[in-house]
Amino acid sequence: MNQGIGSTAKALGITPDTLRYYDRLRLLPPPARNAAGRRIYREPDLERLRFLKRAQALGFSLADIRQLLRLRESPGRSSRAVRELAQHKRDALEVQLREIEQMHAELTGLLNLCTGSGPCCPILDRINQG
Repeated sequence: MNQGIGSTAKALGITPDTLRYYDRLRLLPPPARNAAGRRIYREPDLERLRFLKRAQALGFSLADIRQLLRLRESPGRSSRAVRELAQHKRDALEVQLREIEQMHAELTGLLNLCTGSGPCCPILDRINQG
């Protein structure tokens, strides 16, 4: 099935500009063109774009995704390299999770100090203290 840029973008929940950006970054092979010179996306392109979107949803950067795509399409792909990328991403997420948990605990503590009805605000005072 061949789709134009608008219908492809809509089907994937992204914008045509995002597709053009992926093209510029060469995350996709050069798109086929119709007689009028407009981009045409075929099923292999859609599969690649779905892969890209799933990888983004897992937190992989576009640079990571470029590497994952290369490994995905390599006959002698290295599952070790993929595992290392995934491990690095998971480790980074664990750090972010701890930071978010700390922020949550601090905000909870500040909310417990603040009644919202006094002349001073303990939340602003604490933020002001740095």
